[in-house]
Amino acid sequence: MNTFLVDSAPVTTVAGVWQNGLAQVLGGLIVVLVLIGAVWLGFYLKDRESKPPAPDEQPHRPDTDVLPGEMSEYRRPAEMPRTDGEHRLMPYQLKDGGETSPDPPSEEKRKWGGISSGGFGSGGTGHGD
Repeated sequence: MNTFLVDSAPVTTVAGVWQNGLAQVLGGLIVVLVLIGAVWLGFYLKDRESKPPAPDEQPHRPDTDVLPGEMSEYRRPAEMPRTDGEHRLMPYQLKDGGETSPDPPSEEKRKWGGISSGGFGSGGTGHGD
């Protein structure tokens, strides 16, 4: 019989320390310290940044409602060119979209005075009926 192993003090190994939980506690403390350091570093860097401008230092919008570079215009419809039934018009044969005006059209011109043709699939008879 081997009396050396029986009478000797218990051998401490890395596996024994891990099983006892000491290494887990130390690992957890290291993780917590790293997280605390990261939060502290974030606060430190945030304090070094320049402060946001005060409300009176903010840029102001122009006096007009129009943003810089923005254009607003209203188009008047252009007359559609007529062709014979055999040849169709291609997009490059059409003229520009008509005249433009900075003033909005009147309420009367915005309303369509044509006959209602019904919606798609509504069962209506179509134009003029």
